[in-house]
Amino acid sequence: MDTPSIPSAPAAPQSPRLLELCQRTRGLHYSIRTEQAYVDWARRFILFHGKRHPREMGAREVTAFLTHLAVERKVSAFTCGFNRSMQRTR
Repeated sequence: MDTPSIPSAPAAPQSPRLLELCQRTRGLHYSIRTEQAYVDWARRFILFHGKRHPREMGAREVTAFLTHLAVERKVSAFTCGFNRSMQRTR
């Protein structure tokens, strides 16, 4: 009888700050998929703003990123709302 394989946890991101985000989401008992989504959105946000540190940015940068997602990338408003809620958890 074959035993089902259990998927392994994703590889930790390279950046120490993104690793902290992973540890924080794990501490809150979020699912691995949620952790991956948070890290991906954080990475996109940082890259969109030329690799500036999130602590150097504020509401204006978040709004610019969300506007870019909605207008240029055609991301749904629901997803943008998700990003706003993620910003509050920092």
